[in-house]
Amino acid sequence: MNNNKLKITFLGGVGEIGKNMTALEYNDEIIIIDAGLTFPDDDLPGVDIVIPDMTYLVENKSKIKALLLTHGHEDHIGAVPFLLQQVNVPIYGSRLTLALVENKMKEYPKVKYKAISVKPKNVLKLGSFSIEFIKVSHSIAGSLAIAVTTPAGTVVHTGDFKIDYEPIDGVMTDLPRLGEIGRKGVNLLLCESTNVCRKGYSMSEKSVGRALDEIIKNHADNRIIVATFASNIHRMQQIMDIAEKYKRKIAFTGRSMINVSEVAMKIGELSFNRENIVDIEKVDKLDDKEVLIMTTGSQGEPMSALTRMAAGEFKSVKIRPNDLVILSASPIPGNEKNVYNVINALYKLGADVIYDELADVHTSGHACQEELKLMHSLVKPKFFMPVHGEYRHLKTHKELAMTLGMDARNIILPSIGMQVEMGPNSIKEVGFVTAGQRLVDGMGIGDMDSNVLRERKQLAEDGICVVCVNINNVAGEVTSEPFIITRGVVYADEQESFVQDAKACIIASLKETDLRGVEPSVIRASLRRNISNFIFRRTKRRPMILTIVTLD
Repeated sequence: MNNNKLKITFLGGVGEIGKNMTALEYNDEIIIIDAGLTFPDDDLPGVDIVIPDMTYLVENKSKIKALLLTHGHEDHIGAVPFLLQQVNVPIYGSRLTLALVENKMKEYPKVKYKAISVKPKNVLKLGSFSIEFIKVSHSIAGSLAIAVTTPAGTVVHTGDFKIDYEPIDGVMTDLPRLGEIGRKGVNLLLCESTNVCRKGYSMSEKSVGRALDEIIKNHADNRIIVATFASNIHRMQQIMDIAEKYKRKIAFTGRSMINVSEVAMKIGELSFNRENIVDIEKVDKLDDKEVLIMTTGSQGEPMSALTRMAAGEFKSVKIRPNDLVILSASPIPGNEKNVYNVINALYKLGADVIYDELADVHTSGHACQEELKLMHSLVKPKFFMPVHGEYRHLKTHKELAMTLGMDARNIILPSIGMQVEMGPNSIKEVGFVTAGQRLVDGMGIGDMDSNVLRERKQLAEDGICVVCVNINNVAGEVTSEPFIITRGVVYADEQESFVQDAKACIIASLKETDLRGVEPSVIRASLRRNISNFIFRRTKRRPMILTIVTLD
């Protein structure tokens, strides 16, 4: 590669929400920014998580100098264990981010790695890269933007951010430093695009605290249950402060809520009086007015604590008419149905429910249009590529940048696998690398074309049919009536007639074949073909068919 060119490779997080991962490459040196996951859609049955295809990084692992983490959300750190299993690379991030990674890595005790904590304004030298970490506000503490200076120019990666003028930790997004970097000259801005379709400014986190305070004060005699994102430590801190203010004991429930609160407390990001914490099993021994339960499940996740409460399946907490449930979160796109199902179920059990449509109990951690405009105006990049969003977000962000005077020729809309080459005064797309998504379940890592996934889809959509026959292949006779089991093929009222007709089809097909001395595998194949054709004629479905032939 020409030694004054920087390659930017997008392995995730563009044209989609989640699994953020970008590589910067200069000569024979690579740094990676983030390694996130996303969660599967309904068309991926049995899949637990989705991570980036890391083939390009594995093929070039000798060049990799570092993994830089902008913050500790799963869509930015969730794939770290899978990267570390293939590439031995040091990790840099804030204390909280690394503590959350450490917590994840407990499930992979054999993987050894090196983690180096950084703070805002720290500058890291790695070969040709000079890396500066910049404080930004987001919905999790310890969030950082990253400025990377190379001989080819400077790249600013915002990470996820918002501009909160009343941050809970008292430290704003470092606008002065971003302005200084902009004045020195920035070649390329990689800016998040999640909320680019929202006009104006995002609401301050302290405004949410004030709204929650008012609600809890006005429901002094109710038992309070608050569902929020476990990673939003600033929200958790405000809720805990409010509970203490109104003399309520706090009970945590939900594995991620418990884990994150313990990690955050350990490193000093979350402070509370331990005497004010009670075990969830003991809340029934307290008066309703003395209790505040903090739980997971704000997105209606099927196995979350709040969803199980709403279904009456959570042993420790039974929803009662005197309960007030606050959903301090907005539904992530795609989760709306699950969230409203939980809300409806809570209402049916007699609880009152307050959610974002009824009160200001949530604010986004992502910049809206006016905040994005301010970022562009401070950084003043020559070139721009929007990241962290679906295509509609990236396109809208391009149009926003153009309203600020940027030439369309200086903007590239990235896609997964795209490589872009940047020089001091130029930028261009140069090709694509192997990229996409890998699927993770209890068996390991697979891909979209795996037999396992195809079989799961077939089972989910068309069902299964099992056919058993006994044959004497010396005499060439069927020795007993065929046995058939179906699941998901026909409705119950059709089952009896379907089975009888299927048996007749099987017997007829076997009579057409000379069974003497025939291998069972040949008989199985013939049975599978004939019963498949019968079922398709009858139902227009192609279920999975298992044939079992035993020889007498």
